[in-house]
Amino acid sequence: MPLHFRSGDQTLAGTLTTPDGEGPHPAALLVPGSGPVDRDSNHRRMRLDITRQLSDALVAAGIATFRYDKRGVGESTGRFRAAGFTDNVDDARAALEALAAVPEVDPGALTVVGHSEGALIATVLAAHTTLPVAGVVLLSGSATPGEELLRWQAARIAPTLPKPVRVMLRLLRTDLEARVAKNHAKVKATTTDEARVDGVRINARWTREFMAYDPRPDLGRIAVPVLAVTGGKDVQTDPADLHAIADLVRGPVETHEVPDVSHLLRSQDGPASVNGYKKEIRRPVDKRVLELVVAWVRRHASLGAAEAS
Repeated sequence: MPLHFRSGDQTLAGTLTTPDGEGPHPAALLVPGSGPVDRDSNHRRMRLDITRQLSDALVAAGIATFRYDKRGVGESTGRFRAAGFTDNVDDARAALEALAAVPEVDPGALTVVGHSEGALIATVLAAHTTLPVAGVVLLSGSATPGEELLRWQAARIAPTLPKPVRVMLRLLRTDLEARVAKNHAKVKATTTDEARVDGVRINARWTREFMAYDPRPDLGRIAVPVLAVTGGKDVQTDPADLHAIADLVRGPVETHEVPDVSHLLRSQDGPASVNGYKKEIRRPVDKRVLELVVAWVRRHASLGAAEAS
């Protein structure tokens, strides 16, 4: 069913899906990754479908779900390029409050499931929300400061670029990591919501806030149970951060590095790379990831409901 909610001066739209049978049901808020994606995690140029597939799996297991369009996408108001990382956090908090107020939902059995940027947002919510969150799932989550993470990505992605691109970079004597660092300096010098960097218009506000955000203090504030899952072939989030998450979180932590799975939560053939993304998205989200999430959410939603009662 459609569900609209207010966040600041914006109205965001999403889909609430409940399982069969009488409620109130345990529920999960599904927070998508970065970029102008809709409630299903779909970009107009790439259909990731991650939150929809997570929703289908969770609802089949008796967990209600709520997923929403980001600002300026789908049925949500606002401008995506004007939304900062902190705005995205505020929107997710408002979505969680809206979900908790739904009569069909048990407010004592709420879980936040975030992917990529959504995992960082879930980290902030778990560290600071006043709602009784039963647990948090971090899919491709990070324990690395944003600017450092972007440099790490550049170092991992550069060797995997198509050969013609690598040859061109060598001919132009372009060091990708140095280019990224230079662009970061340009973005940090901006004060506007949008800016042009290397001729491309970007959301400068989001980039500044993302680079400045260090998830480690918030991870250290989390006292509820955490499930952290990262693919072994993720070149956008360091799988080694799973160890840092386990060390930092105060509550019970379960971590899994799933072999041969990329940042898109799909199985990936060959060496870790971004080159196969367009082929990967034709596949479903990896069954191992879905099974881990569903089993964990069911277990901790039940525990949260018992503690709330």
